[in-house]
Amino acid sequence: MMACSPVCVGLPSSNCKISPCPEESSSRCRCCFSTMTRLKQYHSQIIRLGLSSDNYAMGRVIKFCALSDSGDLMYALQVFDVMPHPDAFIYNVLIRAHMQRTLARDCILLYSQMLSESVTPNRFTFPSLIKACCTVEEGRQVHAHVLKFGSISDAYSMNSLIHMYVNCERLVEARRVFDKMPHRNVVSWTTLISGYSQWGCVDEAFELFELMHERNSASWNAMMAAFVQNNCFQEAFALFRRMQSENLLLDKYVAATMLSACKGSGALKQGEWIHGYMQKSGIEMDPKLVTAIIDMYCKCGCLDKAFEVFNGLPHKAISSWNAMIGGLALHGKGMAAVELLNEMERRGISPDYITFVNLLNACAHSGLVEEGRHYFRYMTEVHAIAPGSEHYGCMVDLLGRAGLLEEAKELINEMPTSPDASVLGALLGACRIHGNVELGEEIGKRVIQLDPFNSGRYVLLANMYASAGRWAEVGRVRKVMNDRGVNKPAGFSMIELDGVVNEFVAGGRDHPLAEEIYAKVEEMLDGVRTAGYVADTNGVLLHDVEEEERENPFHYHSEKLAIALGLLKTKSGETLRITKNLRICKDCHTVSKLVSQVFDREIIIRDRNRFHHFKGGDCSCNGYW
Repeated sequence: MMACSPVCVGLPSSNCKISPCPEESSSRCRCCFSTMTRLKQYHSQIIRLGLSSDNYAMGRVIKFCALSDSGDLMYALQVFDVMPHPDAFIYNVLIRAHMQRTLARDCILLYSQMLSESVTPNRFTFPSLIKACCTVEEGRQVHAHVLKFGSISDAYSMNSLIHMYVNCERLVEARRVFDKMPHRNVVSWTTLISGYSQWGCVDEAFELFELMHERNSASWNAMMAAFVQNNCFQEAFALFRRMQSENLLLDKYVAATMLSACKGSGALKQGEWIHGYMQKSGIEMDPKLVTAIIDMYCKCGCLDKAFEVFNGLPHKAISSWNAMIGGLALHGKGMAAVELLNEMERRGISPDYITFVNLLNACAHSGLVEEGRHYFRYMTEVHAIAPGSEHYGCMVDLLGRAGLLEEAKELINEMPTSPDASVLGALLGACRIHGNVELGEEIGKRVIQLDPFNSGRYVLLANMYASAGRWAEVGRVRKVMNDRGVNKPAGFSMIELDGVVNEFVAGGRDHPLAEEIYAKVEEMLDGVRTAGYVADTNGVLLHDVEEEERENPFHYHSEKLAIALGLLKTKSGETLRITKNLRICKDCHTVSKLVSQVFDREIIIRDRNRFHHFKGGDCSCNGYW
């Protein structure tokens, strides 16, 4: 370490030091000032000492002004403009400062000026510059300069390149940078693994993860997040168990990822264990993590536990209120959601955009038409929140489910912007429910044009035609789907029993208890037939097959298989919790109601839209699903 230069004389810190690698330290020389007033005093002194052209002394001025929270970037630029020969450090500071303010174009201009002034960039130049690249073409040019100026050995610059290529979905180029790195660190591996997962390349991500030797919690979390993002929940849980076997500590990031896996698969017991571990180990419960816990309990069908966590919070962030209102919406408890909003406002907390999305969704799932109309106006009149497409979508859904199709259509026509596919899709679903083929056909064609690769839009339109017996139109819709290569995602259901998540697909026989499960399905169907069950085959696209053949596929839907396993493994009076990735069909809904009565079980099913609580032959949805 060297003593500070004489320019510090007369300023508060006379024992100022500089580090051998100034750009890696927090400042070029630890600042003797903390405000712009003190900075200007320092600046005036170095001018009087004749050091206004000294890059070291002026670099301190520019760095404080450009990067400090108390600084002034315009002042830094004024100083920079009169410097005769600014060095790489000063350019790097300004590029970094502009990037922090998301002024990407200015970063590129500064770099161009740097080169035109024959100032050689160094390894501290490129990370911020790479972040400033707005297109992959710009990124490739900067990549060439990284190689030209010898920064290939700098992991920070190379990691930034990987990140840039990943964000541009150039995974081959990202992998090429990775493979050519002479020294990779954990960030290198984790960035590429996360990139593969971001774009759905789970196999590639896992292959890379298995090749990784120095793994830390961040790399484990990147791989688990990849599985979760791609709905591979079983794989995420398996990897989590491997991580635990290697005695790695569960941090808040891993906890958040695994809570997402739990809510995605309905794994309540796993979620409870993670929550308990967090409490025992003292992991910091920041608002984001608390919200994840509340959300997990809500989406695993355990509202009581969600409320217990929510009510135990000494200070409730807006995200926690939103999560709780959203949970009530999923469970069809519209009036409870309204009451929670009122409580929120009584405590002086203003609802935000998301609050009203969740609240209107709660109204839609509970048939609260008047309340929905009121709060749609209220959000603007009282809280000055302009409704967005999500709010319009909830209102269209609410009005449509209630049979108010013309009012829903008028609301769409009043939107300040063109309706998106989700808004029109809500009206299409309502037309399907109420059998309005004419309006449904009009809306269906519009929504397919907007969202041509979403299979659900085609299925809704085709099923509506099928219900009306218009089989030629059904064939045309299916042909368009096939011609465009649009595939309907496979339905699957999951049930957690004894801490293990069991997954089923329709007609699947991979489960080790498959023989017993299918026998239980037959017993289950025989039981509900005595209570009046008749298979509902309306809307089946294969209209020209025999009734027995039409009925058979419904018997082995994934949720029926999950219920059968639940009946095998539980006793009378117990609760079955099932998660399905698609909307439950009408036939499975009817069977679930009757099973809850005949076999004395409470069955809680979460489908793509909401929760259904089946008990004693009734469902909590009251037909709003």
